[in-house]
Amino acid sequence: MRLCENRVVIVTGAGRGIGRAHALAFAREGARVVVGDAGVALDGGGGSAGPRSR
Repeated sequence: MRLCENRVVIVTGAGRGIGRAHALAFAREGARVVVGDAGVALDGGGGSAGPRSR
């Protein structure tokens, strides 16, 4: 049995970077993964080549 089998995991910011890596790792371990990545604009639109700085 895989570690996360029969579990649901929600990962926000899963479009790239560490969030994406976590989403893929959970899926490999058998989880059903819900991913979200709102984008870079306040309305959820847009995109970026790299992480957003604050």
